[in-house]
Amino acid sequence: MNEYVLKTSQLSKEYQRKKALNKVNLTIKKGSIYGFIGQNGAGKSTLIRLITGLAYPTTGTFELFGENSTRELIEARKRIGTIIEGPALYPQMTAVENLETHRLLKGIPGKECINQTLKIVGLQDTGKMKTKNFSLGMKQRLGLAIALLGDPEFLILDEPINGLDPMGVVEIRELLKKLNQEYGITILISSHILSELHLLATHYGIIHKGELLEQLSAKELNEKCQQYLHIKVDNPNKAATIIESHLGTQEFEVMPDGTMKLFAYVDAPGKVSKILTDEGLVIEEFMPMGEDLETYFSHRIGGVQHG
Repeated sequence: MNEYVLKTSQLSKEYQRKKALNKVNLTIKKGSIYGFIGQNGAGKSTLIRLITGLAYPTTGTFELFGENSTRELIEARKRIGTIIEGPALYPQMTAVENLETHRLLKGIPGKECINQTLKIVGLQDTGKMKTKNFSLGMKQRLGLAIALLGDPEFLILDEPINGLDPMGVVEIRELLKKLNQEYGITILISSHILSELHLLATHYGIIHKGELLEQLSAKELNEKCQQYLHIKVDNPNKAATIIESHLGTQEFEVMPDGTMKLFAYVDAPGKVSKILTDEGLVIEEFMPMGEDLETYFSHRIGGVQHG
């Protein structure tokens, strides 16, 4: 079985000699939730359009489920569910009627999938309510139900939480976790709402002006953004002994230059400084350091220079 559901190689797209994507090499592992992050116009939607067959690359190639020929990609796309630029809903129809219409359009046999899919997204009790009377969160869940028709292995969602109220955001987040963890669906989420993505994604790709700047796992990102107390004292070895014995933690590092990174007690710096001072150490530097996720992404995007 192929390890990746999606793999691009030097994928580029130009519109009127302007590069919307520039030699993008992106990989999405089976079973992951991939947070695709970038500002508006960064190239997120362009890549999604290429993958789903709504546009064609200028140069470069990509594989879906290990397949890359034109004929193979047509078949591979049948294993994908998508929401691009908002779900396509019929406002005068009920949830069941919407799904029945899309089932017929997709050529999916049998009506059993309709109630099963509505149950998955929590819309099984909407009865005769027309879609035009749904809340925005309900419409997004119905859009997901349409994307789930045909039991896709890979969901591609373009800004799925845009415009939702906080409760709607939580509902979609929990639903996507369920689809990933209980049904084994790999998910690509394009978004610029970083605070929400970090509660959901297992992997990230950062794109800026058509260039993929970085790919990393949630673990790698958390390590880069980890908060700690930066400490410099006149006797770092003694400080290490004091921290271990008095504070009962080994969550620290003594760096080659003698400074220390204390990953515990970040929320209680006064307690740390008092103990060090009481034990006769001279504190030369003492400050919290590290980045939150939004700061990290801002630095990565803002730090890119283009000629």
